[in-house]
Amino acid sequence: MQQSENAPLAGRVAVVTGASRGIGAAIARRLTRAGACVVIDYVSNDERARQCAQRIMDDCDAAGRVITCKADVTDAEQVRGMVSTTVTTFGGLDILVNNAFAHYSFDPRNRKTFGSIGWSDYAAQLEGCLKGAYNTCEAVLPQMRRQAGGRIINISSNLVDSPIVPYHDYTAAKGALVGFTRSLAQEAGAWGVTVNAIAAGLTVGTDSSRATTEDMRERIKESLDMQKTSLMPRIKENNIMVELRDRVEGIAGAVAMLAGDDAAFITGQTLHVDGGLVMR
Repeated sequence: MQQSENAPLAGRVAVVTGASRGIGAAIARRLTRAGACVVIDYVSNDERARQCAQRIMDDCDAAGRVITCKADVTDAEQVRGMVSTTVTTFGGLDILVNNAFAHYSFDPRNRKTFGSIGWSDYAAQLEGCLKGAYNTCEAVLPQMRRQAGGRIINISSNLVDSPIVPYHDYTAAKGALVGFTRSLAQEAGAWGVTVNAIAAGLTVGTDSSRATTEDMRERIKESLDMQKTSLMPRIKENNIMVELRDRVEGIAGAVAMLAGDDAAFITGQTLHVDGGLVMR
């Protein structure tokens, strides 16, 4: 489908999991602003999801283009129901963003060390991150194959490549998601479907990041400062106010790029959006 310059995703339909708050809500807003119809997946808080959808429609002048759908991504039946609702409502499904994961608190003071963590902790993160992505991909790929194309974008973490704090279970699950992304991309390309990942850096203001201490944020900033080729020194020199909280929008922008026609020849890749903390 031909895209317009002002609405590059016009006519596209996107599902964003874990989208009633934080990074997921920012992604849903960016895709809506780009012209897509968007399904906000959420798991528990009906009112928060409703308010999120209404704010996005109001902000983007997108009445009727955003709906909510309550579905636990670890439950395959609920996920299939969400996909069915999406296709019935909007007539198709072109973009899947796997953002949902099991609840986690990035608290360096109270994190579990390898001596105290158990396999159940790993299993919980794998369930929310990897099984959730498996369930959604299994449900959407038949529709994308029928349409002869689609975009799948998985939200991983730069901790996989730079574990500045060893959150063992979370990082292992996000690393598994990167492997899942690459192997699925190898097969899905024949169906016209691209599969990529975003390795997101630390954000501020999300529920998971609230416990991140100020000294840890300073350590991350110092790491960026030491990398003279990173964006942080240039941002400071130009007096551009880009704080950690604003990087949520950078992540959303990267998702929108991978969802569009300009990324049609990009697949199996992991794009780091962290100001240059990880360079590969």
